[in-house]
Amino acid sequence: MVNVQSSNIGYPRIGEKREWKRALESFWNGKISEAELLTTTDAIRLANLRKQKELGIDLIPVGDFSLYDHVLDTSVMFGVVPKRFTYTGGKVSLETYFAIARGNKDAVASEMTKWFNTNYHYIVPELEGVTPQLVENRPLTFYKEAKEKLGINGKPVILGPVTYIKLARTENFTSLLQQLTPLYIQVLKELAEAGAKWVQLDEPILTSKLSSEEIGQVKQVYTAIHEAVPGLNIILQTYFEKAADYEAVAELPVKGLGLDFVHGDSLEQLRKYGFPKDKILFAGVIDGRNVWRAELDKKVALLNEIQAYVEKDRLIVQPSASLLHVPVSTKSEERLDSIIKGGLAFADEKLVEIVLLSKGVHEGTEVIEAELEESKNALSILNNSKYRQNAKVKGSIEKLTEQDVNRALPFAERIKKQQQRFNLPLLPTTTIGSLPQTPEVRQTRSKWRKGEITDQAYERFVNEQIEKWIKIQEEIGIDVLVHGEFERTDMVEYFGEKFGGFAVSQFGWVQSYGSRCVKPPLILGDVAFSEPITVRESVYAQSLTTKPVKGMLTGPVTILNWSFVRDDIPRFDVLNQIAYALRQEIEELEKNGIGMIQVDEPALREGLPLNPEKRDDYLNAAVYAFKLATASVKNDTQIHTHMCYSEFSGIIDSISALDADVISIETSRSHGEIISAFEKNTYDKEIGLGVYDIHSPRVPSKEEMKQNINRALQTIKPTQFWINPDCGLKTRKEEETIQGLKVMLEAAKEVRESLLAAIQK
Repeated sequence: MVNVQSSNIGYPRIGEKREWKRALESFWNGKISEAELLTTTDAIRLANLRKQKELGIDLIPVGDFSLYDHVLDTSVMFGVVPKRFTYTGGKVSLETYFAIARGNKDAVASEMTKWFNTNYHYIVPELEGVTPQLVENRPLTFYKEAKEKLGINGKPVILGPVTYIKLARTENFTSLLQQLTPLYIQVLKELAEAGAKWVQLDEPILTSKLSSEEIGQVKQVYTAIHEAVPGLNIILQTYFEKAADYEAVAELPVKGLGLDFVHGDSLEQLRKYGFPKDKILFAGVIDGRNVWRAELDKKVALLNEIQAYVEKDRLIVQPSASLLHVPVSTKSEERLDSIIKGGLAFADEKLVEIVLLSKGVHEGTEVIEAELEESKNALSILNNSKYRQNAKVKGSIEKLTEQDVNRALPFAERIKKQQQRFNLPLLPTTTIGSLPQTPEVRQTRSKWRKGEITDQAYERFVNEQIEKWIKIQEEIGIDVLVHGEFERTDMVEYFGEKFGGFAVSQFGWVQSYGSRCVKPPLILGDVAFSEPITVRESVYAQSLTTKPVKGMLTGPVTILNWSFVRDDIPRFDVLNQIAYALRQEIEELEKNGIGMIQVDEPALREGLPLNPEKRDDYLNAAVYAFKLATASVKNDTQIHTHMCYSEFSGIIDSISALDADVISIETSRSHGEIISAFEKNTYDKEIGLGVYDIHSPRVPSKEEMKQNINRALQTIKPTQFWINPDCGLKTRKEEETIQGLKVMLEAAKEVRESLLAAIQK
């Protein structure tokens, strides 16, 4: 074996210019056949593998590609299909596969939630009442494809059994692990028989604390695998944090152990416990979740220190996590200043760094001296450029006092002033913010960006869309309206284009869920407010109606978590800069007569550190930043916020401490779980639990929505409760949006009338 090899954990699925997304959506819209979809995606997958081979990666992942989600892929591999979908066994059809993810006219989609502390979403397995069985060895199919078509003896990537079951959030952990273990063994045996040398089993759940009993069961599983397939080299791959029980993980009978040396204190664990002599260390030293070029001299120093515990011939260099979380390549970024572009490394550039480091460790740093110097110079040019520093921003934040981050009156007093100002009915209805971004909206924006239409023509078009949808909302009967955000691309990218200290890439897309891709902005300098961003559209919308129109902003934590953040200063310093810029925008909205302002924080729970020891610092920083952004408003100005896919039971105190007047929560795919958190904890502010899932094209019935409303009202007082969809409606079509909102209003009206009738009795 070569002394120091290079490895990759996973590669982006979407194609350099989102070819994957376009193929999927064309198939869903009936524009291409299943055969055409598979032909296109096969070509993307093979191109990804070919590129990694050409870049010099030794251990190339296969089976990391997906048509929707790798957790869902694992479910269908084992025939785990919820009973509400028509399935009679055998290989799961593509129709059923997408129905589980997106729902259909007869059945709701499976729950979707965040993949650990990232903005990627996975489909939660539904294991209750299902007997897993191996119906398709997907890793084997992809392994053979790479070997036969490209001559690549790839490294199959499979979601490990422990993580898979834990992600299902089932109470039958032990019995399901016993059922799945022989199925995993069958998959691995078939791979070994086909010639696979290495197989990567992803077990990121091992960065979370498991009970001693569960750790014992993990050992039993991997012992069974080792005994059944002794000649196959298994890599137990962790990422996103250090292993929570390193000593136990290091003792597992596997050949390779993948550790994250970027996010977490894995190096400290090596110093304290050493590394087992019978294993190979897959060292994740290149950041798989951010886009800044690595300081290669520091990475060389890190690898040198690792070698104090692991001999060179037992060391393999790789990214800290799958490159699924970063864009594909910087080569098409022609609009970025060369100073900025020179400081970036997307997936392809990270692979180059990995190959370079493995070469340097193997042959000595003198053989890569020119590359090290070039990297150092590029980062030095960026760090010393005009983009990095803004003394005015730093000075303003340093002058802040405790009074600046607290509302003038407590909620119990200011809510009375807000009720008097807005005079809303019981169970007020609203939407979360965005309305359908039709092809016409996207095409017109594209023409404007290309200079094919004037600023004035584009502004007229946006005004027409606002006017159209204000009228639709009024006709439906919604109580609190939104302007629709037709001028915005993405809820974070839009602010990145307007605030100082940001840059926006051209093709820096990453997958969020399904075919939904986002383009996180680059925070490369001190964040600064320069001029109003959202005031014009909000004021225009408010001029069209006597009903309140919410001003719509993205919150500081979400902007931070959904951006690629500079790594040369503390992350919480960047957070406060964003909050201070938003504070100035909120003050501009209020000055211009906007009395309800929604500051969305869908990523607050997502960013919660996996290591419990780091959570208090994160939550305290998040609360401070939100209050810094919102606390300067008048008492009768109502602050709203919105959150996604949050498991709230452990952070309700922090959510309350945000001191938002109204919070809406995305809950329809896990309604009971969310509500149970409020049964166990008192929440004294106003709240809206989403009553229907907007990620599915399916419009639920009135009775389903009423059931969701009434379930919530068992715990939450009617005087506290708002009724709204789960999330923004940007991705939905106009007809299904209007239909869904009409059904929501009918359900709200009937429940409201029932409550009022009960009060009168």
